[in-house]
Amino acid sequence: MGVLPTRQAYETARERNLDLVEVAPQATPPVCRMMDYGRFKYEQAKSERESRARRKVQELREVRLRPKIDDHDFDVKSKMVNRLIDQGDRVKVILRFRGREVVHTHLAMKLLERIFTEVAEKAVILQKPLMEGRQMVMVLAPKST
Repeated sequence: MGVLPTRQAYETARERNLDLVEVAPQATPPVCRMMDYGRFKYEQAKSERESRARRKVQELREVRLRPKIDDHDFDVKSKMVNRLIDQGDRVKVILRFRGREVVHTHLAMKLLERIFTEVAEKAVILQKPLMEGRQMVMVLAPKST
């Protein structure tokens, strides 16, 4: 509508059953808009709800292994990690030691590296393999494309 005096803009908005909303107060002269403010707020809240519903919350899922794992069991666990990564979740791979197995951390490192190579094209390492008490932990996350 162009530049109008405040009083005239207010009366024009009132005639049309609209609100006069200040959009850019720092501009010279300040920019106002005629709109149904209640409807605007409703549509804004509705789009916020829809975007919240579409958002995927990334969970931290756990997969537990042992150092003396058989090939078939390893395949099952690596498929599980692969599936969880595909779902968009972060995966915490925990390798638990019992008794004297703690001495062979180099074997555990190889096992965790093998898990990572299985999902390397889909995942990145968030936390490198790290000893925490009697277990070794590695955290994987999906690659953001």
